[in-house]
Amino acid sequence: MNRLRIALLPLLLAIAAGVPACNESRTRNSEAAALYRQGRYGPALEAAKKALEAAEKAPEPDQADVAASLNNIATMYRAQGQYTPVEPLVRRALAIHEKVRGPDHSDVAISLNNLAALYHDQGRYAQAEPLFNRALAIREKAFGPDHPEVAESLNDLAVLYAVQGRYAEAEPLYNRALAIREKTLGPDHPDVAQSLSNLGELCKDQGWRSRAEQLYNRALAIREKALGLDHPAVAESLNNLAEQNESQGQYAHAEMLYHRSLAIWEKALGPDHPSVALSLRNIGELYCTQGSYVEAELLYHRAMVIEEKALGPDHPEMAISLNNLAFLYKSQGRYAEAEPLYKRALAIWEKALGPDHRYVSTALNNIGLLYYFDQGQYARAEPFLKRSLTILEKALGPDHPEMAQSLESLAALYQKTGRAKEADALMKRAEAIRAIKR
Repeated sequence: MNRLRIALLPLLLAIAAGVPACNESRTRNSEAAALYRQGRYGPALEAAKKALEAAEKAPEPDQADVAASLNNIATMYRAQGQYTPVEPLVRRALAIHEKVRGPDHSDVAISLNNLAALYHDQGRYAQAEPLFNRALAIREKAFGPDHPEVAESLNDLAVLYAVQGRYAEAEPLYNRALAIREKTLGPDHPDVAQSLSNLGELCKDQGWRSRAEQLYNRALAIREKALGLDHPAVAESLNNLAEQNESQGQYAHAEMLYHRSLAIWEKALGPDHPSVALSLRNIGELYCTQGSYVEAELLYHRAMVIEEKALGPDHPEMAISLNNLAFLYKSQGRYAEAEPLYKRALAIWEKALGPDHRYVSTALNNIGLLYYFDQGQYARAEPFLKRSLTILEKALGPDHPEMAQSLESLAALYQKTGRAKEADALMKRAEAIRAIKR
């Protein structure tokens, strides 16, 4: 739990389609979509705002077009980690769709998905789940059980379950989404590759490394065939395979895959795209694992420059880089430099995601471990480790795999401070979690 590596998943807030009544609104929305795909989220936001203004000022405003522009604006804010303005925008779009289209129209499902995706980002999983389920029900009723949009909803719900460690619930949804996509789109469609990639992540999370690698390789083959060798989706698959190789200690092959992924993203999206920062960060982590701290530090700093420029200094992705750089400093015994970075990451996550998000738990845990294991400051460490455990249990449930490590950290502190009974109770809980078959 010291470092974080979070893959960039496609944003669930889709650029709304449709033919606006206002030509200017259509032009601006198309411009916003193009800028969004380039990772230029700031200019994309301005274009989406102008699309909304044009739609609202049209002689005969089409409310559906207004809703589409609202969703697009929300997408751009979310891409930049600015979550506060997203909810009112999406709720307004949802209200328009429900009024204009009716509560069971497929456009309502889009807005429901957008709102659920926001809650997912913020760790508000209990609020996201019923919205994803309602969107799924609408799409099944509107399109039938075997439509690609139904597969999309199944995939989104499965992602929500997986992040909570509810693997047994996620797997059948992923498999059903895969079956629908293979049947309706063909076995070599890029959406099939997405399903395979998600199943690979699920297998990796449960320790099924061989199965995960098979799925990642199949996804890569589909994407290379369908999209070409230099497509960003190919880079995503290469990145997944690199992580897989790294986890197995195959560092040379992992580095080759990471660098190929980085080259594709730089060529396709430009050197200042957030995906490039992700790739640099992952290579930095690989170097850090091997003790190549100087090289890792340079990559972390380069990633942060990109993230600050593209996303802003208070984006959750920026906090991941800060967290990882702090771990690097801690590994070198540079505790005075690590502490403020961990605390800055904590402040960013608390502000952007709320005080009960799992990433907040990660930051608190890391600060606690810095005080305890590295500096022997037990009294300072304990409240951080306790709060981390409380948040993690609330966010993910008492039996999530990550709970075991958190329990063990607190148990070690209790053991050091002469509280053997409390330590033993925590260790037994951790052992029970690790024994669960998933």
